[in-house]
Amino acid sequence: MGLTLANKITVGRIILVPVFIAVLLSYTPENDYLRWWALGIYLLAEITDVIDGYIARRYYQKTKAGSILDPLADKLLLVSALLVLYSVGERFGWPVRFPLWLVVAFVARDLTLVIGGLLIELKASLTEIKPNILGKLTAFLQSVCVVTVFLQWHVTYIFWVLALIAATVSGVIYIMEGIKVLNDGSH
Repeated sequence: MGLTLANKITVGRIILVPVFIAVLLSYTPENDYLRWWALGIYLLAEITDVIDGYIARRYYQKTKAGSILDPLADKLLLVSALLVLYSVGERFGWPVRFPLWLVVAFVARDLTLVIGGLLIELKASLTEIKPNILGKLTAFLQSVCVVTVFLQWHVTYIFWVLALIAATVSGVIYIMEGIKVLNDGSH
C-alpha cells in the first residue's frame, strides 16, 4: 500500500516545518508581516494535523507509517516553534516571549517521550503509544502558548503555567506507562 491521503497530509505538515522556520527566522521589526505569515503557516500545520487524524480514523487509513509520522510532525512543529520564537523574541526584544525555562521544560518533555517511545519500540515491539486525554490537552495548551506569543498577548503567562502543569503531569503518566510496558510487556 502506498501513502494514504492521511499520510500525504502528514508529510505535507512535515514539509511546512522548514518553511515555517525560514519565514520566522527572516523576521525583522521592519518586516512584521513575516510574523503573520509564520503564524499562518503554523496554524495551517495545526489544522492539517486535525484533518489527517480525522481522515485516518473516518476512512480507516491508520497505518504504521502514520503512527510514526504524525507524532514526529507534531514534535517537529512544536519544538521548532518554541526554539525559533524564543530566538526571535530574544533577538528583537518582543514584550511577550518564551522564557528559556519554559522552552527547556517543553523540549525536555518531548525528547523524553520520543526517546522513551524508541526504547519501548526496541524492547517491547510496541509501535503505537496511544495519547491520553491529558497529553492531548498538553498539546493544545502548548499550541495556544505558541499562538499567544505570535499575537503578543500578555495573558500568555496563564497558558504557560497551565501548559507546564499539564506537560509535567502527562509526562509523568507517559513515563510510568512506559516503565510498565518495559517491565512486563503489557500496555
